[in-house]
Amino acid sequence: MPSPAAPARRVLGPLLLGPLLLGPLLLGAVFALITWQVVADGPLVRADAWLSRVLVHPDRPSELLSDLGNVQVAVPVLLIALGYAALRGRASGLDRWWLPPAAGAAALALVPVLVVPLKAWTGRPGTPAVPPAVGYYPSGHTATALVAYGTATLLLLPLLRAPAARRVLVLLCAALVLGVSFGLVRRGYHWPLDVAASWCLGAVLLMGVSAVLSGSTRRSSAGTPSSRTGPS
Repeated sequence: MPSPAAPARRVLGPLLLGPLLLGPLLLGAVFALITWQVVADGPLVRADAWLSRVLVHPDRPSELLSDLGNVQVAVPVLLIALGYAALRGRASGLDRWWLPPAAGAAALALVPVLVVPLKAWTGRPGTPAVPPAVGYYPSGHTATALVAYGTATLLLLPLLRAPAARRVLVLLCAALVLGVSFGLVRRGYHWPLDVAASWCLGAVLLMGVSAVLSGSTRRSSAGTPSSRTGPS
């Protein structure tokens, strides 16, 4: 016999689909606009070059900030969060405890799948602060930082009970991502548009992770029986 909530889900499903798709569509449109301007050498590229000249000042702090987007730094942070979330989910008896960590790992794996072909296709040269080369658009370091630190935050937030701890975690994630982004531009490793484009890509991937986490939470809170039959 269908549950009383089934008709409501059939009604609300189409209504919620629009808002869920609106964010990725808007971000995709912004990313497409930036990419078009980069490929066509449009007015945004000239504004981008002016902003880069204003911001670029290679120094040690900016280099250290940009290093936070290295795979060797960001990926271990995410792996720790993935492992902790998996252990907590399994210990709590969730049916699909593996799904949120798997979604987070998949999001990070998609970063090079998306970024590397775009670098090859656009062939954008770097700023005057780096040796002559192409393949700077979009910024792989920015996308890696945003997806790794953002996914770790999404996985850990439900496990923190204190509101203050949650706020600290979100602020720390924002500081890391903004620090990497600023460091890359300040050091001259990337143009500002390279970073902005990776914000769009990374945000879409994080929305996918968030959707998986929301679905997993709904399933676990809907009264799905746990495999445990006795007291813990």
